Amino acid sequence: MASRSCTNLLGLANSGLLDFPSTPSPRPLPRVMTVAGIISDLDSSNDADSDAASSVCRDRKIIVANILPLHAKKDTETGKWCFSFDEDSLLLQLKDGFSSETEVIYVGSLKTEIDVNEQDEVAQTLLEDFNCVPTFLPHDVHKKFYLGFCKQQLWPLFHYMLPICPDHGDRFDRSLWQAYVSANRIFADKVMEVINPDDDFVWVHDYHLMILPTFLRKRFYRVKLGFFLHSPFPSSEIYRTLPVRDEILRGLLNCDLIGFHTFDYARHFLSCCSRMLGLDYESKRGHIGLDYFGRTVYIKILPVGVHMGRLESFLNSSATAAKIKEIQERFSGKKLILGVDDMDIFKGISLKLLAIEQLLQQNPALQGNVVLVQIVNPARGLGKDVQEAKSETYLTAERINEAYGSSNYKPVILIDSPIPRWEKTAYYAVAECCIVNAVRDGMNLVPYKYVVCRQGTPCMDKALGIEADTPRTSMLVVSEFIGCSPSLSGAIRVNPWDIDAVADALNLALTMCMSEKKLRHEKHYRYVSSHDVAYWARSFMQDLERACQDHYNKRCWGIGLGLGFRVVSLSPNFKKLAIEHIVSAYKRTTRRAIFLDYDGTVVSQASIMKSPSPEVISTINSLCNDPKNTVYIVSGRGRSSLSEWFAPCDRLGIAAEHGYFIRSSGTSEWETSPVVADLDWKEIVEPVMTLYTEATDGSTIEVKESALVWHHQDADPDFGSCQAKELLDHLENVLSNEPVVVKRGQHIVEVKPQGVSKGLVAEKVLLRMVEEGTAPDFVMCIGDDRSDEDMFESILSTVSSPSLPAPPEIFACTVGRKPSKAKYYLDDATDVVKLLEGLATASVPKPRHLAQIQVSFESALC
Repeated sequence: MASRSCTNLLGLANSGLLDFPSTPSPRPLPRVMTVAGIISDLDSSNDADSDAASSVCRDRKIIVANILPLHAKKDTETGKWCFSFDEDSLLLQLKDGFSSETEVIYVGSLKTEIDVNEQDEVAQTLLEDFNCVPTFLPHDVHKKFYLGFCKQQLWPLFHYMLPICPDHGDRFDRSLWQAYVSANRIFADKVMEVINPDDDFVWVHDYHLMILPTFLRKRFYRVKLGFFLHSPFPSSEIYRTLPVRDEILRGLLNCDLIGFHTFDYARHFLSCCSRMLGLDYESKRGHIGLDYFGRTVYIKILPVGVHMGRLESFLNSSATAAKIKEIQERFSGKKLILGVDDMDIFKGISLKLLAIEQLLQQNPALQGNVVLVQIVNPARGLGKDVQEAKSETYLTAERINEAYGSSNYKPVILIDSPIPRWEKTAYYAVAECCIVNAVRDGMNLVPYKYVVCRQGTPCMDKALGIEADTPRTSMLVVSEFIGCSPSLSGAIRVNPWDIDAVADALNLALTMCMSEKKLRHEKHYRYVSSHDVAYWARSFMQDLERACQDHYNKRCWGIGLGLGFRVVSLSPNFKKLAIEHIVSAYKRTTRRAIFLDYDGTVVSQASIMKSPSPEVISTINSLCNDPKNTVYIVSGRGRSSLSEWFAPCDRLGIAAEHGYFIRSSGTSEWETSPVVADLDWKEIVEPVMTLYTEATDGSTIEVKESALVWHHQDADPDFGSCQAKELLDHLENVLSNEPVVVKRGQHIVEVKPQGVSKGLVAEKVLLRMVEEGTAPDFVMCIGDDRSDEDMFESILSTVSSPSLPAPPEIFACTVGRKPSKAKYYLDDATDVVKLLEGLATASVPKPRHLAQIQVSFESALC
């Protein structure tokens, strides 16, 4: 890999946090390779070194996280920095999930600050010796980014803590957000220095870097980008309070794959996307996907695992064996309960101590026989809340020890100094029960580590003084609010706020019969050992590769400014319908068929006024008055409203209720679909829809002559969608023997007769034109809904019929950039009206003297 020297970024602090300087690199980035026929969206470079880099097809993964998996220490004698890998870092351990030929590059910050004058030398050393690219955030930016926005605003919010008052969390601070944006931009610039966008996969980790994907996607439209959130994702009611909620959601949606530990976290994210961005999701062959401007953003649900080899190495350590003997001697004859937690307000340490107090109070026989060893890891953040939690923990422990302890017995032992991994391993191996009582936690691997350590190894068995065939047990009491809880089906799950229930759970864990303890442990160990960190990394990367496999099969272009940027990705044949293109075809043809949907096409779905504007009426009238045109409005609306609204358009054809009623002009009679014998099924449908309407606030029933429609556009998005699915299933069951079709559309569920569709309307009109000797040489069809796809399909099949003397020019156009059977798209109803106005202008005959001037001018040119 070509080396890149790192650049001094301290100028960022002096130039303003939102003034994002590009990070210069001594060599150009690798040239972006594209497949034939698809133009690259990126700049191309002819640098020979770039070409060489691009030609290498070695598998590379770029792992981006806040902290690099490194230890850094400065030699006091030489003044040189010494670095080593942090073997306990998840980022380093996940490499086991990749093939041995995979090159892994890490991008992130060091745990210690490096002097500006030393940064270039350190960066070169880290890149060459450790494949690490340090970010070197300016001190002020790092402080506001990590200790400010990440720890004071995102961390509490993602753990369901709202800043309701100044003493309960910090209010939103715009300067901290700007630092967060700046830091994410610096991380992105560092990725750009080393990435080969054609081949490399980028995997971003955790809430520190949630808008980094926007910067990468803006630079490389087809970058292969995954993200995994290691913290909880809050419910929409909590998340929506964040003033920059949309920017963060759009940042995550610029990834190809987003990973969560549990379905609850993923469900909350999807709900936020639905409520705040109006995006729907669906499951495709077992994979959850969000359609985001033509790109499918996939959702991955899989909790991270532990590194089995690392744990077993500690179990086989002589230091661990010695510590085990020491613990056994110290707590001889006592049952040991273990807790291992960081010191913060969400880990529930004080609640755990209250449960121990309740356990001892309710079970006097346990007094003197049970000990809780609570290992307290150093706090990751600073602040008043951490100090308060620490003070409360010590006061509670002291009170319990005074009430139930003695000169040679303390029921609660707090270890709040940093202890080595092997010492924790010894406590895991000896403890009869492990309790994780967090009120909210993203994952928490303590229960997994406990299970593996209780399984033991031959060396561990020797240290414990047990036989190899001794039954293994690992009793777990876990909070139902932590990420690992769903995967530990044999654990005793508790509500940490219910002190009595936690005390009872601890008593059950200590007194449960050996056979059941053994079965629970076996179940846990099977899962933990088979779903380790390598399995997690391998599974995530396989899904990321699957999510990116169609990148070069689509055309891509960027839209949106700043953090609202996103990439539109559509089929190479799917393009915006240009007015000049269709007007040119319009002018050279003489027999035109025009089909227009109504709602969402000529009138916006968001418009409160559903009747057409005077401009729309005038434009459609101009099209209808051209004798070369046959124009139809094809809508799901009833004939009475359509007749009233388009009364001024005498020559306009109207197909109402999806074609159940049709007339060729304002003066002709309505024709009714011949396929429908009766509408008795309405008596079955209406009571069912009424039931759902009463149960779903904001929903309504639209009664048509031939159909019934249940609308839920004004209902709660999640509940309305859920009720629509239920209603669809309900109606399909009760109408299984009736001649009707039950369809779900955009915010609707509709029941209509079989054999009635917009596609049949288009087919009928086109065949009638052929029979009358005016076979069309121009067909335009515009619509926005699923029902309009029937028209697009019908037109394509009808015009290929041998009854047509020559194939017409076809302009099938959907409204909105989305997958469609149409070849063209327009962005919205405003674009549709502009297009129709352009065609109407082309239809208006020019005054005779202007026509003569034009002929004379063209003759002169010849």
